[in-house]
Amino acid sequence: MTKEHVVVLDIISLSPALLSDKTLTPNIQKLLNEGKHTKIKPVFPAVTGTMQATYITGKPPSEHGIICNGLPDRDYKEVEMWNQYMIPIQGEKLWERLKHEDPSAETAILFWQFSKLTTADYVVTPAPFHLDDKMIQWYDSKPRDLYPRLKEKYGAFDLSTFWGPLASFKSSEWIAKAALDVLEEFGPRLSLVYLPNMDYHTQRFGPESQQAKHAVKEIDQLIGEFVEALEKRNLKEKTRLVLLSEYNFNQVDQPVMINQILNKSGYIAVKQVEGQDFLDLEMSSAFALADHQLAHIYINKEEDIPVVKKLLEETPGIAEVWGEEEKIVNGINHERSGELIAIAERNSWFVYYWWLDNEAAPEFAYTVDIHRKPGYDPVELFVNPKTYKIPLEPERIQGSHGLPARNEEDLVSMIVTGNDIDLPNQINATDVHDIILDLALNKSKVNA
Repeated sequence: MTKEHVVVLDIISLSPALLSDKTLTPNIQKLLNEGKHTKIKPVFPAVTGTMQATYITGKPPSEHGIICNGLPDRDYKEVEMWNQYMIPIQGEKLWERLKHEDPSAETAILFWQFSKLTTADYVVTPAPFHLDDKMIQWYDSKPRDLYPRLKEKYGAFDLSTFWGPLASFKSSEWIAKAALDVLEEFGPRLSLVYLPNMDYHTQRFGPESQQAKHAVKEIDQLIGEFVEALEKRNLKEKTRLVLLSEYNFNQVDQPVMINQILNKSGYIAVKQVEGQDFLDLEMSSAFALADHQLAHIYINKEEDIPVVKKLLEETPGIAEVWGEEEKIVNGINHERSGELIAIAERNSWFVYYWWLDNEAAPEFAYTVDIHRKPGYDPVELFVNPKTYKIPLEPERIQGSHGLPARNEEDLVSMIVTGNDIDLPNQINATDVHDIILDLALNKSKVNA
């Protein structure tokens, strides 16, 4: 059957295990009954930036270059977390390939990573202004009047519901409504829509918690409402839905203070300014870019590599430490990768802190500041109710992800509505690009 639109809903941690509990996902079950399901084996690392770049390019991180949620600049001795620009992704993008195959086909992107300066046709993405005393919440959109019109209709998108202590279902709800409006007004052939709701409580309380299961029910209800809205707008028969996920969560209870270990061993250098220990990457001989359950370790001197490797291998909570051979085998042998890559035990995750005394922590450590911190900080999901600061208590985190996909429990789901396609039982994350492209080009049969 010919479909005018393909809407991809990127739903965090939607897994075969969750789908097996039909009481959690009654609305998604309806889509399953009228479509096809396949299991996806994530690339390494199974984190947002890397997985979305893989879906966008059809390539592993060794080729597209997004080696985790952070990118190092070796020349400037800096680390940037959560880059929002399309520029760092190497290779042709999904929407560019679609446009090449069919010049009339347009693409919309809502809240996916790497959406700034994108070559896609329609965009809504966070673009706040950071002033000295405050942050002005704003969102880039293409066309530029799109977000102001969405704001007038649905109210301003509250960035605090997208990330931080107040992160909640409200962000996914707003994004879904905006996606419907964009679909109805512009009619893009392909829409990429990011719905992050299931990310929050799973990190806060763990994947088996009642709070995490409630988040599943919330997203399932939203999917049901989305389908109803498609029908009311006379778009359902013209639209094929793709429910897609990036990674599955592990229950964790052991934070690994990897940079503090490097600091104690003399590899980390700090600048002590006004009682605060600021990271000095220029003078640090080794530093770990911590991101969930992996860490890229950047080492200046080749002779230090085996010593640092041994130090980390002896650290509790670290399962493996990869060198060049393992990086090649796991498709992460890119120039941006660290000289070593540390892999956490399944119940562990890596903390970015480098200071040895919390009294010396930089002021931004206590704030939601995703770009200034040279590592991922899930503790930003909590707040001290007395001080209104982010507590430096990594032991609060109960869920994490990113490990190499080696077991059935590491697989995630993709659901495609319509019975006119063929999908194998399991695919690789690199296969998703071609499947979505074929769907958008209205090819009646899709084979990975």
